[in-house]
Amino acid sequence: MTTATTATAAATYPGDPLFSHGLTWQVWVILIVKVLVVFALLMISVLFMVMYERKAVARLGNRWGPNRAGPNGWLQSLADGIKLFFKEAMSPASGDRFVYRVAPVIALVPAFIAFSIVPVGGTITIGGYTTLLQLANPPWGILLVLMCSSVSVYGVILAGWSSGSKYPLMGAVRSSAQMVSYEAALGLTIATVVLLSGSLLTTVIVIEQHGPFLYHWNIFRSFGAPAAIFFIAVTAEMTRPPFDLVEAEEELSGGFNLEYSSIGFALFYLAEYMALVTNSAIFTTLFLGGPDGPRIASHSIGVFWFALKVLVILYIYVWVRATLPRLRYDQLMDLGWKRLIPGALALLLIVAGARINAIWGLAALVGSCAAFLLLSRAIDVGRASEEGGAMLSDLEAP
Repeated sequence: MTTATTATAAATYPGDPLFSHGLTWQVWVILIVKVLVVFALLMISVLFMVMYERKAVARLGNRWGPNRAGPNGWLQSLADGIKLFFKEAMSPASGDRFVYRVAPVIALVPAFIAFSIVPVGGTITIGGYTTLLQLANPPWGILLVLMCSSVSVYGVILAGWSSGSKYPLMGAVRSSAQMVSYEAALGLTIATVVLLSGSLLTTVIVIEQHGPFLYHWNIFRSFGAPAAIFFIAVTAEMTRPPFDLVEAEEELSGGFNLEYSSIGFALFYLAEYMALVTNSAIFTTLFLGGPDGPRIASHSIGVFWFALKVLVILYIYVWVRATLPRLRYDQLMDLGWKRLIPGALALLLIVAGARINAIWGLAALVGSCAAFLLLSRAIDVGRASEEGGAMLSDLEAP
């Protein structure tokens, strides 16, 4: 998008029309109501997602899943939550109790903040005041996702350190390496979407994907590669299977949250599933057009299309969890540093070149292919050198 087009887009897509009335008390009331509604919806979605995953995994494994609490077992997650909140809360005697209690909150809050920039639908009018179906629309837009992902890792690290035990600490060290490794690929794919849309605002990213056919969605405009890298990177960022090495029970007895019980463990559990819902919503916004979809009887049902897309993405996450085995740690690092980061960088360069003209795009494609061949050769040489050194050590051993 050229500079003139970008300026036109900035003028065409203003912020929330609610603020055109100024910061009156009515505006403050609407803002507070929006915050409470989004928080309540996220809490309900977490309760739903826990059961959704347990039911889907059970069916994929030819089992029934929870079927006792409530109709067909759908109140099981609510029963589990009540049980956790009323269990005795214990603190390790050798740990830092203040940090120990604060760490779950640090892990939970970023997931809620990241969802605030997701446009769920168009606009709604309340008492003569029109507002976006979106909690916040800051100028830096989608960069808020990267800020939140950077902050959330501190909750895991501080939880492992403050527990005063070596196994949680090992899980926390693993998490820092894993999240930092995949955050780079995540940021590069988001930058690719920003180049395609010409704006950081999530509302603009959604509007730029609007069109009569599905090929306007970024997942098709970019031939699916950035979407695939984003999906893999965000799965590792959330430490979901097959990247759940942070809390591998066979190795770490539970990982960073080993010493947590009651409300502390419940908050970590809540943070994991809230991040899952939030990242599915962000994926829908970036690559699937957000609430964009066909109108029914000339009426927009963007909220319905948004919820349907999020449910499909959530099912894919569950499907991956039930299908793929856990990676080894060396495979995890190889995939992040040697595959995803170079691939995401190459896609960013190709899209940037194509936005200028076809010649620059072709040059970026050729250069990326040459760099890929050189990188593959360097990796093969390094692997052969490691294997040769290992064989030599075995021969020299007494």
